[in-house]
Amino acid sequence: MRAIIYTRYGPPEVLSLSEVEQPVPKDDQVLIKIHAVAVNTGDCELRSPKIPNTIWLIVRLYFGLLKPRKKILGAYLSGEVVQTGKLVKRFKKGDPVFACSGPVFGGYAEYICLNEEKAIAIKPTNLSFEEAATIPLGLDALHFLRKINIQKGQKVLINGAGGGIGTIAVQLAKHFGAEVTAVDSTQKLNMLESIGADYTIDYTKEDFAKKNKTYDIIFDLIGKRAYNRCIRSLKTNGYYLLANPDGLSQMLRGVWTSLVTSKKVISQFADAKHEDLVFLKELIEERKLKAVIDKTYSLDQVVAAHKYVESGQKKGNVVLSLRE
Repeated sequence: MRAIIYTRYGPPEVLSLSEVEQPVPKDDQVLIKIHAVAVNTGDCELRSPKIPNTIWLIVRLYFGLLKPRKKILGAYLSGEVVQTGKLVKRFKKGDPVFACSGPVFGGYAEYICLNEEKAIAIKPTNLSFEEAATIPLGLDALHFLRKINIQKGQKVLINGAGGGIGTIAVQLAKHFGAEVTAVDSTQKLNMLESIGADYTIDYTKEDFAKKNKTYDIIFDLIGKRAYNRCIRSLKTNGYYLLANPDGLSQMLRGVWTSLVTSKKVISQFADAKHEDLVFLKELIEERKLKAVIDKTYSLDQVVAAHKYVESGQKKGNVVLSLRE
């Protein structure tokens, strides 16, 4: 099968289209013919020679210190079940599905094998395969918002709202009844307003942490704003959701803040679950949530896709389409 592989860390050019052995499903797995896969910032950071924060050593020890252990990137995908193991009950051949493969990755390829109990669900009927591949990114947003039991009427600020996770976080927060302020760059503000943001802040012109306003929840998908100012921007008993911490020291400061103040800092890995993917599917089919795609590339254009993601210009998602 065709797949995009990389055998060393480096710029986008280390990615290459190659022929690799097609996987064979185990008894509890499904074989999925991939039709589309999302390209996100996490893919670019794993590929790059230097992860841009101080927890790089932990990440490299897991994924490969000197060279990548997992040579095929891509965790958010959609496609069609073409074969099932003999113990599989949830899916059958021909089912259109979307999925999050988690740390297994493997999405930049024509086929992937996944355990049926993992985050796989039948694709929403009203989405294309390209659109469906972006929705599993919302599992991270859903995890954090449920963790703090977001309530109707709460004021939520989402920093880095214009990306793949952020665009779904905005819509989920609105679905749960919150007032949403979305922070991102100038060219993304109109898009954020179109998906429901009540207010927008252009970070290139002003720093939300310097404004005289407080929030019940700050959902930080960037992790690069001054920590103390972000904490001061929280109301009493507020939550700082640190989805992408800028280092171990920031995580430790979060633990200390949670221990000695009424404000809580939450920073953890999200669990990708089948039932949560079904929840997102239902919202999609009820037209309460929609996919946001900026650009679509073919598999052999993966270098250009990575360069565009790294430019910081993407509005929502970038997708590789494997359909003819």
